[in-house]
Amino acid sequence: MRGKTKTLLLTAAALSAFAATAAKAQSADEAAFRGLYKELVEINTTASAGSCTAAAQAMGARLKAAGFPDSDVRVLFPDEHPKAGALVATLHGKDPKAGAILLMAHIDVVEAKREDWVRDPFKLVEEDGYFYARGASDDKAMAAIFTDSLVRYKQEGFKPKRDIKLALTCGEEGGQFNSVPWLLEKYPEAMKADFALNEGDDSQLDEKGQPRLLGIQVGEKVYMDYTLEVTNAGGHSSRPVKDNAIYHLANGLARLGAYDFPIALNDATKGYYEQNAKIEPDPEVAGAMRAMVKNPNDAAAAAILARDPGRNSMMRTTCVATMVEAGHAPNALPQRAKANVNCRILPGNDPKVIRDQLDQIVADPAIKITLAQAPDPVSPPPPLTPRIMAPATKVAAKIWPGVPFIPAMLTGATDGRFTNAAGIPTYGLSGLMAGVDGDHIHGLNERIQVNALMNGRQFLYEAVKLYADGK
Repeated sequence: MRGKTKTLLLTAAALSAFAATAAKAQSADEAAFRGLYKELVEINTTASAGSCTAAAQAMGARLKAAGFPDSDVRVLFPDEHPKAGALVATLHGKDPKAGAILLMAHIDVVEAKREDWVRDPFKLVEEDGYFYARGASDDKAMAAIFTDSLVRYKQEGFKPKRDIKLALTCGEEGGQFNSVPWLLEKYPEAMKADFALNEGDDSQLDEKGQPRLLGIQVGEKVYMDYTLEVTNAGGHSSRPVKDNAIYHLANGLARLGAYDFPIALNDATKGYYEQNAKIEPDPEVAGAMRAMVKNPNDAAAAAILARDPGRNSMMRTTCVATMVEAGHAPNALPQRAKANVNCRILPGNDPKVIRDQLDQIVADPAIKITLAQAPDPVSPPPPLTPRIMAPATKVAAKIWPGVPFIPAMLTGATDGRFTNAAGIPTYGLSGLMAGVDGDHIHGLNERIQVNALMNGRQFLYEAVKLYADGK
């Protein structure tokens, strides 16, 4: 008995020592990630005063320090945009014939004025369970996680079946240059992949800061501005006529405002409503979601869901007047009236066809409608297959047991519009859950919950491993 007790004590001591060693290793591992994340966030990458090139070089240096050869880590930019550098890197797989997986995140950020923020937007601050800084969430969190994951894979000696490619890009938030279409054109081999993981999912925390849902973004709407313009000879305001440029434009916009584009659901939106119905607290809304999946032509269900602008936008193309300019003098009939109409077009629909539809909706030949800019490439949503869903589902069940995994179509826009159109199926999958306030992305005092960041880090690290070794 005494010998057995001694053995048990020795076993307990060994387990305790092992646990302490594991905890120390985990602590050091997290500390390394925190340092990488802090470095990336604190490099200003705004279009006005920052440098994506500096951020790309810093992350490239991290990869080289982990053992990546110089030939597999490159910072690329055109001569005319020296501060718009993108980092492309590759962890080579065992099977050269297996298609690569592309990890894509943008490192440029929205502008931020120090005088408007509570804290310096370009200093990472940890406070009350959150990290605060411009880019703390969008999209440097994902960029840091992807870089950190490649460092960990290299240090562990992980040999995936397929190549894992990294592209940290510049220009997604605006400015004069976006590196993604440029890379696809000039360096197609660096971007070539069977599929890509990108930002854009709508993973959420609840009101108490606990995981509510894990999202995967499948397809996104097309952004397009249209110019509606009426020109007129004008005249003296003391002799008004019915043929008034402002009235033409106003009546046309009123007809547009009263119009709803037809409902058209795809696999992502069907999955979104089907899964959300299981967790929607409002019975009327949950019932409408189920009815919409069963019959997209159910007008009563559509009316209930359309009360929420986000759900309404997910069901149909939307077009809305955002800017108006008219007249040249207070005592003269207007010679010109012009409006900008912003459309978010369901994937797979041609913006030029939408222009023709707008012409029919405003129903006035005096209103000339033109595309305000060259249209982005158009492509249908990528397929939502078990190959994509299974690895993420497996890892999510371990990290967030019982939390639903819900597909959705993005009503905004990401750089995935370029890679999808280039034949690289691109999915928004980060595991980074945002609070009910959206973590103030693009706004003042942007933040991300520390626990959410660390869980997202572990999720992507494990999921990418499964993808990289999958069929």
